[in-house]
Amino acid sequence: MKIISGLYLKGLVKTIMKKIIGLFLSIAIGISMIIDGYIVFFNGPRHLSTKRADESASSSTKKTAPAKSKTGQYLNGIYTGRSVSTEWGHVQVRATIQNGKLTYVSVLKSPNSEDYSRRLNKRALPTYESEAVKAQSANITHVSGATVTYKGFKASLQNALNQAKRSNESQNQQAN
Repeated sequence: MKIISGLYLKGLVKTIMKKIIGLFLSIAIGISMIIDGYIVFFNGPRHLSTKRADESASSSTKKTAPAKSKTGQYLNGIYTGRSVSTEWGHVQVRATIQNGKLTYVSVLKSPNSEDYSRRLNKRALPTYESEAVKAQSANITHVSGATVTYKGFKASLQNALNQAKRSNESQNQQAN
């Protein structure tokens, strides 16, 4: 019988340990990918909880009391923005201006051909409406997952507000 040298045995143990460590790392990475996939695809985005959407919806359905200022950046009236075509469907909004301020935004058209779009827009659109009234402009924050609707909403609202500004500017020019 040949005696295995100590040097050869150390090298063999080192190689086996490297392979075992590599196997455990591969298993850990695989498990983390499975967990991440479950969270992303089955649980959905956490920041769009139903409670937050319900709070936004209830606050956005009430018309805001008109501001007391006599001048505002917009001419009073109801302005309908252009219908903006997106990859999931058309988005169109209507803006209500009272006392020169944006007081109410309503969505006339939104993507609704897919069940996912309907559920997402049910949560995102009330947020966009209330954020626009708070910001008094189309410069609102976007809800993750509703990027396409956000772009259409923002463009249609900006178009409606531009109409109100143009009307206000033309009225000011006529007064001079």
